[in-house]
Amino acid sequence: MGGPVEPPEGTPEGAPGGGEDEYRSVVFDESFVRAARLQEFSAQERMADHAPAVRRRPPLRRGLSRQALILVLLIAVAFGTAIYMGVRHPYQTQVAQPPEPLRMTVIPLAPATAVPGAAHAEELYAHSPAAQFRIGADGFTLPASRRTAHFSDSQVVAALTTAKDYLVRSSLDPDVLTGGATRPVRILIDPRQLDQFDESFEHPSADGRHAPTGWLVRFDPSRAQLADSRIRVQGTLQAAEFDANTLEIIADHTLVYALKPTGADGKAQASLFTVRRELHFRFDRDDLRMHQAELVVSYVQAGPLACAEDSANHLRPLLAGQTAKAGGPAGTDPYATGSATALCGSLATSAQPRV
Repeated sequence: MGGPVEPPEGTPEGAPGGGEDEYRSVVFDESFVRAARLQEFSAQERMADHAPAVRRRPPLRRGLSRQALILVLLIAVAFGTAIYMGVRHPYQTQVAQPPEPLRMTVIPLAPATAVPGAAHAEELYAHSPAAQFRIGADGFTLPASRRTAHFSDSQVVAALTTAKDYLVRSSLDPDVLTGGATRPVRILIDPRQLDQFDESFEHPSADGRHAPTGWLVRFDPSRAQLADSRIRVQGTLQAAEFDANTLEIIADHTLVYALKPTGADGKAQASLFTVRRELHFRFDRDDLRMHQAELVVSYVQAGPLACAEDSANHLRPLLAGQTAKAGGPAGTDPYATGSATALCGSLATSAQPRV
């Protein structure tokens, strides 16, 4: 009798390792079984009459699965969309364009007769066209704000508020009017216009670009001072879109100042001085956020002034009892390029107080 590991008849002839060794190199793993084209029915399935012993399995699909294909397609679409949006994104930040230089015109108005005066400024105001004007910053009234096609209500209000702040600081601040201060106004200017602003005060010129009196109202401190700090103001503010990225505010105001000679005692008479300012402001979204403005147009009429006086750097008012000297404005050289034509007007008698 053979041992427990050998068959009773011994190892078959012709097969050194026996029958098992003959198929030992063939491995039927699970993937091999699943890939078979024929599948044997189970015993229960074969109990049916005339049931075949095997059945043909559907062919195994090669390549990527449906889920993998969908994933690859989604990745490709996302990648393509990212490239497209990076190139054609409709909200790309536009390259900021340099602002226009401020164009300014300052026209002195010369009186036809001696400037009226009175001991008290209130008497002058009461008998002048400014009798019903508001006092100080209250004269810069804000209109009802409405959103535009590309700017919200709050953005329109921000533009109007900044324009009002500029008007108050540039025409009512005593330090600006007679003290020579510029910083209260400068901090409201778009930074891209600061070179022009600084050049105007360092090298004032009546060239239509660099007149300090185009940026703000200021009197020659050696000639006049305020006789009454309650300056009269009346005018309008209007808001509209300049383009899809810019708001425009147009300010048109008349301001009336009571002045007297610098260093005069209490007996000196006061007189009125009138300034008409039309300013055009523009605001992009950076300006609205930073509470700054781009000033593009400044049109100023002021009097009583003498036409022969230089009104670019300071306004040199004619005070009570004074008359304009004969002669027109400073000569204009038509051969000089880049210079503005000297202008002067006549101050209507009706614009003066009747005292």
